[in-house]
Amino acid sequence: MGNREMEELIPLVNRLQDAFSALGQSCLLELPQIAVVGGQSAGKSSVLENFVGRDFLPRGSGIVTRRPLVLQLVTSKAEYAEFLHCKGKKFTDFDEVRHEIEAETDRVTGMNKGISSIPINLRVYSPHVLNLTLIDLPGITKVPVGDQPPDIEYQIREMIMQFITRENCLILAVTPANTDLANSDALKLAKEVDPQGLRTIGVITKLDLMDEGTDARDVLENKLLPLRRGYVGVVNRSQKDIDGKKDIKAAMLAERKFFLSHPAYRHIADRMGTPHLQKVLNQQLTNHIRDTLPNFRNKLQGQLLSIEHEVEAYKNFKPEDPTRKTKALLQMVQQFAVDFEKRIEGSGDQVDTLELSGGAKINRIFHERFPFEIVKMEFNEKELRREISYAIKNIHGIRTGLFTPDMAFEAIVKKQIVKLKGPSLKSVDLVIQELINTVKKCTKKLANFPRLCEETERIVANHIREREGKTKDQVLLLIDIQVSYINTNHEDFIGFANAQQRSSQVHKKNTIGNQGTNLPPSRQIVIRKGWLTISNIGIMKGGSKGYWFVLTAESLSWYKDDEEKEKKYMLPLDNLKVRDVEKSFMSSKHIFALFNTEQRNVYKDYRFLELACDSQEDVDSWKASLLRAGVYPDKSLTESDENGQAENFSMDPQLERQVETIRNLVDSYMSIINKCIRDLIPKTIMHLMINNVKDFINSELLAQLYSSEDQNTLMEESAEQAQRRDEMLRMYQALKEALVIIGDINTATTFTPAPPPVDDSWIQHSRRSPPPSPTTQRRPTLSAPLARPTAGRGPAPAIPSPGPHSGAPPVPFRPGPLPPFPSASDALGAPPQVPSRPTRAPPSVPRRSQEEVLGHS
Repeated sequence: MGNREMEELIPLVNRLQDAFSALGQSCLLELPQIAVVGGQSAGKSSVLENFVGRDFLPRGSGIVTRRPLVLQLVTSKAEYAEFLHCKGKKFTDFDEVRHEIEAETDRVTGMNKGISSIPINLRVYSPHVLNLTLIDLPGITKVPVGDQPPDIEYQIREMIMQFITRENCLILAVTPANTDLANSDALKLAKEVDPQGLRTIGVITKLDLMDEGTDARDVLENKLLPLRRGYVGVVNRSQKDIDGKKDIKAAMLAERKFFLSHPAYRHIADRMGTPHLQKVLNQQLTNHIRDTLPNFRNKLQGQLLSIEHEVEAYKNFKPEDPTRKTKALLQMVQQFAVDFEKRIEGSGDQVDTLELSGGAKINRIFHERFPFEIVKMEFNEKELRREISYAIKNIHGIRTGLFTPDMAFEAIVKKQIVKLKGPSLKSVDLVIQELINTVKKCTKKLANFPRLCEETERIVANHIREREGKTKDQVLLLIDIQVSYINTNHEDFIGFANAQQRSSQVHKKNTIGNQGTNLPPSRQIVIRKGWLTISNIGIMKGGSKGYWFVLTAESLSWYKDDEEKEKKYMLPLDNLKVRDVEKSFMSSKHIFALFNTEQRNVYKDYRFLELACDSQEDVDSWKASLLRAGVYPDKSLTESDENGQAENFSMDPQLERQVETIRNLVDSYMSIINKCIRDLIPKTIMHLMINNVKDFINSELLAQLYSSEDQNTLMEESAEQAQRRDEMLRMYQALKEALVIIGDINTATTFTPAPPPVDDSWIQHSRRSPPPSPTTQRRPTLSAPLARPTAGRGPAPAIPSPGPHSGAPPVPFRPGPLPPFPSASDALGAPPQVPSRPTRAPPSVPRRSQEEVLGHS
């Protein structure tokens, strides 16, 4: 590519891209595109061909490049070309490539100079190129010819801007030496998109066509009309050379000879020519690569760290090791046991932040769901009083009893205790379901071995089912033990005397509502906080809104937000109960409602306060919290016959006092039983179920796995796992290789800082001025259409110089913000104008060349 450093960089970059191909990713190290911009016949295609080292682009006069050519160079051992529109067809003859470009151009644009912005995509594979993209663009023109539209200048400009506005695009602004550099459209466009000049490199072509006595030395030295990155002069093959089949290597030798032999350029010959232009571009590519590497390295290191832990398990994988499966089975079972215990006992690692699971959910079952089920079962006031009255009457029989019978108390208490079997057994079922869910989550790590995963789940689930029967038997036994003996001498039991005393106070309230026996010691203790939505507020009043609720033993308050600064309302809990509300088909929320048992409004003019949660689990949790505050579920009777019995059933005052006394005794004794059951059932489940399953996994699971199936069958890994292991190891090696290559690139290359800014305001001035240069196009009166030697031709006033071989060129004209015909301009222009016509056709210079000379001036 022109210098040894780039020749070292090419294989490194290609190795880096190969490493990413192994990763199945595209290399993030995207090399810049190089767009060649200039006027018609400026030599753009020739400059481009010099990069490839092949003669393959169409040539001719006028507009030849009529569609953008996106040329992708790809390093390859073989040398050939491919077109995107000819997929699968390889071109090894580059003359055929040229013919295909011409044919594809004509297919879209027609045969009569038409243009199109649809690019031709060509890939050239060669061992002598770097993986980069070159773009050959149509030459800038102002006058439409043939089938070209009237706005040809605008269309070509927009086409060029599509490519050069990209920050990742280097701009080669190509200007012939025999035109006016101050009016270079290529430099104007580059200035618009690259005002700092960091992406723009000036290229001066056709230096060999400048007339004798003039040169572009001051321009190439970046003294006249400077650019930040300066100019590089090149000498391309002439049409005669191309017709004579002069190859590019010979042309580059001739170019070198021209610069070494020319008196104006020999001192800067090492900074001129196509090889130096390649070197400049190569350094730009090197700088870009080095600028990209730090972020690139960080990304690669992040990827490496993210897979390193997983790869560590694969590094020591030895399929031929006979003990491998035994070790793997032992490790898997041990890991399963550790994971199961962590999920049950709790752990700081592998925390589920999305939902409750494992031990946390079982804890919720023990302390929220189980008590809630007990209270739902326990308080059915009307039914309980009716049962007590029937029991008293049935015990007295035909006689009228004078005293409250003990047998009625025992009958009612035993019936209430038996009702505890339902909630107790339900809690066992909930714990079993959570244990099985936990086992399934822990076996996910065994998914690499499908048979092992299935057998582990089966064996543990079977053991859990075995323990289910024993646990339920023990739970029922606990309930039966409580039924077998009613201990009226318990220290917390109120006794007959206290029950009678309290019975006189009970008539003041028709429900036990918020006067439950399980109130916390301090009624100011906060039981729960959280977000709830009040869902039954009408749309006209603001619609459903979310508030921050605070529940204490005495009230339910809600605030604007969780800072608890702006209180919206405080609702006392007296006479409140809770009931379920059917979920609306239009709402995803789960709703429950609070209401007053005395038929009063709960909140403002609302009989019900409907509160919504995101899940049924949250609803159950809030209900359990309300229970702790003494707000119980509504168990009002709905059947008409039961209502009729309750309304028609009348009691005499003596019987009513007896019912109230037994009711108080039952309430006191059941509070003792409930407290005992709420304590013993979780302990029983923990001992007989949870701890036993943990012990089984730790001590017996491995033995049962060995006895269930052949070890080789159990440890057959899935095809997906084998593929994943290979992919992970390949990715790990590719990442390490990429990091090593990045280090090699840093070592093998050097960074060249950008040159300091220069005053390139002349480009802006020339953009604002009329197309002709203010001083140089005013003088010639020849009919030659050539615009003027570019700024490099600034030495146009060299005609009256002492001689064509006098050494350094004379002082060139100064383009700038000069008026069209000011006196200063005349003063500068006068000296060369006087002899201009007499020297129009000296004997030694052909007329055409002399016209070019004057055209340049």
